[in-house]
Amino acid sequence: METFRKWTKMNGEPIGQPLHDEIKAALERETANGNQVKIYIGTDSQVKHSNTGFATVIVFVRKGKGGFMYVCNERTTQKMNIKERMMTEVAKSIDVAYDLCDLFAGQNVPMEVHADINTSPAFKSNTALKDAMGYITGMGFSFKAKPQAFASSSCANKMVR
Repeated sequence: METFRKWTKMNGEPIGQPLHDEIKAALERETANGNQVKIYIGTDSQVKHSNTGFATVIVFVRKGKGGFMYVCNERTTQKMNIKERMMTEVAKSIDVAYDLCDLFAGQNVPMEVHADINTSPAFKSNTALKDAMGYITGMGFSFKAKPQAFASSSCANKMVR
């Protein structure tokens, strides 16, 4: 069962139905239009003063025809160290991927979960790499980290409020 979150289209327009129904309709529409799609789910966060903002995105990429995405913004005042924050990002992405994986599997649509974690040990986020990779792959999902994790490091990054 989907946890209630406020999802919007990229332009900020709220979706008018539960996320599962919206994604199902989008998949059906894309299939009817003859588009091959791949789904990427990712989350990014930014700390501003005593608040941490999170943006989770579901990115639809049409083969050779661009794409679109859905966004969920959340905010917390909970203090977290870098590893806790990276794993919270991963948990948010996994939660969405798990809620929707039956739709993607049922229509044979490939999906990846992207983590905004750097693969280079020179970066602080790297402390969470092994745990994030184990969590995501342990749930049965394909995993990508920076620099290949565009859903989290580019798309979600631009949507954090």
